[in-house]
Amino acid sequence: MSDLTQTTWTNWSGFQKSNPQQILQPANTHELQSIVRDHAKIRVVGAGHSFTPLVCTDATLVSLDRISGVASFDLERCQSNIYAGTRLYDLDQYLQQQSINQALMNQGDIDQQSLAGAVSTGTHGTGADLHCISAYVEAFELLTASGEILKCSRTENPEIFAAGRVSLGSLGILTKITMQNRPRYKLREHIELCPVEDMMQHIQQWKHQHRHIECFVFSYEKQLMLKTLDETDEEILPRKENFPSDDTLLTMCSELTKSFPSLNPYLQKLLGIFVKPTTYIDWSSKIFPTPRNTRFNEMEYHVPVDQGIACLDEVLRALRKHQVATFFPLEFRFVKGDDIWLSPFYQQDSISISVHQYHKQDPRLIFDVVEPILQTYQGRPHWGKMHTMSTVQLRALYPKWDDFMALRQQLDPQAKFLNPYLEKLFLAKD
Repeated sequence: MSDLTQTTWTNWSGFQKSNPQQILQPANTHELQSIVRDHAKIRVVGAGHSFTPLVCTDATLVSLDRISGVASFDLERCQSNIYAGTRLYDLDQYLQQQSINQALMNQGDIDQQSLAGAVSTGTHGTGADLHCISAYVEAFELLTASGEILKCSRTENPEIFAAGRVSLGSLGILTKITMQNRPRYKLREHIELCPVEDMMQHIQQWKHQHRHIECFVFSYEKQLMLKTLDETDEEILPRKENFPSDDTLLTMCSELTKSFPSLNPYLQKLLGIFVKPTTYIDWSSKIFPTPRNTRFNEMEYHVPVDQGIACLDEVLRALRKHQVATFFPLEFRFVKGDDIWLSPFYQQDSISISVHQYHKQDPRLIFDVVEPILQTYQGRPHWGKMHTMSTVQLRALYPKWDDFMALRQQLDPQAKFLNPYLEKLFLAKD
């Protein structure tokens, strides 16, 4: 077991910080069990890509980075049993092997997360007929507060399985996760500009014409970036780096907007100059992720699918009315509903609306404008993105909220796996 000596932990954006007593990095599950038995308070960290204080603790922080790789695979079912600390960007090197030949069903456009972190927060990509990553979990092993490892699936500990696929690390520590995969496949990525008005009129039709569709909508620009991904057998046409790169342009325009807010509408008008129609073809694991070197903070809510366009329109009007200085576009995606107790998509097909702010700017200046609108449309917050919802508000949105809390209390009566943030969220009195 290694003990990382740094005394300060920060998340990817730098907004969340804490000073854990120690950061431990066990080499295997046995060492992890010893840590759990020997410590009163524990939080687990993956990539630090959550924007909420999910990881922040002044107690013991545990990294699963050394517990990674594929433990086993099932060719007939096209499933892989994967160690929970495996980073998504590393996963393909295991799954692409000829003896396995598997790929994840869906991914988001960031692949830095650990598998456990992505599953535990309901991380998702886009696709009207595609779930978040947690819904493709077929089984998992959970290390409980007592040091016991439970095997959970639809037939074995089914209640824990129903709750534990999105649990924010509050039920215990995921050690292995069995993913339902599919044979490796290629995707054709196409990006082009599209009038915002056309998208709002036709998107409900377009979403069924593509495996994946998402929109990047700017508050002052009448055109948006439309991105579609479709399965293909065509020859690989790898993504090329633009000059200047998209990240360079994003950083430059964000810096200008921060320093000279009045320039924002004019900078957004440059979209038509810098964004040209592009098409790339590659294996899914190469197409899904997009470089994200410009740091930001993010809020994301998931609204019922039939309310998404109206919600987006109201958000855009509010951003213009308040002249909010952000160059980042809104991100608009589709996610299919599932049956996971605390999934934002529980029994609800959803439209995901993401709001970003450059990491050098105060995110609350934009989030305070947008969040009340997202809540008005019965939006559920992404667990890994910033939000201000209270226990009372969340209970009203999640039919299985009280069932989850009762199960959490049963599995971890001493709240070993809760940090101050989760204690406030889960244990607050009405």
